[in-house]
Order: sequence, then structure tokens, then C-alpha cells
Amino acid sequence: MPHIHRRTLLATLAVAALVPARPVRAQTAGGPFTLDPLPYPVTQNEPHIDAETMTLHHDRHHAAYVANLNAAVAKHGELAGRPLPDLLAGLASVPEDVRAAVRNNGGGHANHTMFWQIMGGKGGEAGGELRAAIDRDLGGVARLQEDFNSAGGRVFGSGWVFVTVSRDGRLALTTRPNQDTPLMDGQRVLLGNDVWEHAYYLKYRNRRPDYLKAWWNVLDWDAITQRYTAAKAGTLGV
Repeated sequence: MPHIHRRTLLATLAVAALVPARPVRAQTAGGPFTLDPLPYPVTQNEPHIDAETMTLHHDRHHAAYVANLNAAVAKHGELAGRPLPDLLAGLASVPEDVRAAVRNNGGGHANHTMFWQIMGGKGGEAGGELRAAIDRDLGGVARLQEDFNSAGGRVFGSGWVFVTVSRDGRLALTTRPNQDTPLMDGQRVLLGNDVWEHAYYLKYRNRRPDYLKAWWNVLDWDAITQRYTAAKAGTLGV
């Protein structure tokens, strides 16, 4: 084994040894925002997304966003009562001393909450009204996947690629840097993929296109269809 690979493996194992078997809840205590447990086992998305990545991503990265968001809003009590979509859409009114923390960590919390909800499935394709909307607005399933993967591959550094959904059911493809989210523009997200390296590096290394392609195999189209229905009803949150 080459020396560089041995160092990488040892570092990975050292981090993994620190990860608890269940989601970290203590990091999110004492604030209005909480880290929900994953809605399925960490092995659910194997082999496309490995269990170790799922554990680190949820229990460490997402938990840190929640803890940091709670710490930020604790400095200004009026922020704690705002629903997360409203907080993110109204960043201009957030006090300047915590605005960047709310943007980064609130966006991270919203993005990841959506992310866990739409996975855990077997891939395939949407049906019914959502399939018709994909055909109408995004050129069909195959074109959506091609354009989505291309857009995700072009994100410089860290960020997200999304499909947004309007109140009248219209779909659009967009990207955002870092933990920014369309919620900051008053939009709603149908689905989105995390292209930060922590989402894929243990399994895919620097092969982001391979990760983007494999990700479609773990989507739960029933859950995504429920998000579409909620968006049209005006009840979709994050």
C-alpha cells in the first residue's frame, strides 16, 4: 500500500472511532432547532452511499449546523420563534453580528433536513402529476438527470444542486454555493443533492461525477412526490 494511502486510511479510521452509533442529540439541546434522527438505518443507501459517510454526515456535520444555529439565535431571543424558512428568507432583518452564522448554519440545517427525507429509496422515476411536471419543465427524467449532474459537477468548491418547486407546481434547476438555499429567496425545494466533499469523499474520493450519478439510485420518489403535493398546497417547509 503506498504511504499516502496508509496515512489517509489511518486518519479515516481515527475519525470513525469517534462517531457514536446513534445520532448526537446533546449537541442540539437547549435551543429551538433540533436534529431529527435519520428516518432509516445508516445502511439503507448502501452500496451507493456508505454507512460510515451517512453516520459522519448526519451525526457530526448536520449536528454541528444545528448546535451553531441554536447558539446564534440564543443571542437574540426574537429569532428563536421564527420558523426556519422565514428566518432564512428574512436574513436582511437578522442582526448583523449573527447573520453569517444564521445563513451558514440555518442553511445547512434546512438543506440537510431535506436531504435525508428524499433518500432511503430505490431510485426509479416519478409518476403521475410530478412526472408530467418533470416532462414539461425539465425535459423529461433523462434530461433532468443529465442537466442536474452537469450542474452539480460545475459547482466550484462546496455547494448544492437543487430542483425548486413553485406554488403552481413549476420546477426549475438551480445551484447554490456553500450552505445557501433557495429558501433564502423565498422559494421551496423539491429535491437537492449535497456536493460538499464530506457527502461523498470516503467512497468516491475526488470522483464527484460518479457520486452524482449513483445518488439517483437512493431517491425515494414517494417522499419527493409528497413534497411536490405539499408545495402546491403551500405547506412545504424546508
